[in-house]
Amino acid sequence: MSVEELVMQLSRLEKLRLMESLWIDLSRVGDGVDSPPWHEAALWETERRVTSGEEEVLDWEEAKRRIRRS
Repeated sequence: MSVEELVMQLSRLEKLRLMESLWIDLSRVGDGVDSPPWHEAALWETERRVTSGEEEVLDWEEAKRRIRRS
């Protein structure tokens, strides 16, 4: 049986626990995963837009409010 098939048999709570365990494990190992080349360019472009005033920085709660209103 494949991993995907096994996961599909888990309850919602078991899936959430598994997801949390995977995230903890993956976040411990920061090495070995390189960002794709486009990511650096996207970060520089975002910084440029913020610096020029074309884009504003929002805290997460305000960003969620705006997303929900749209």
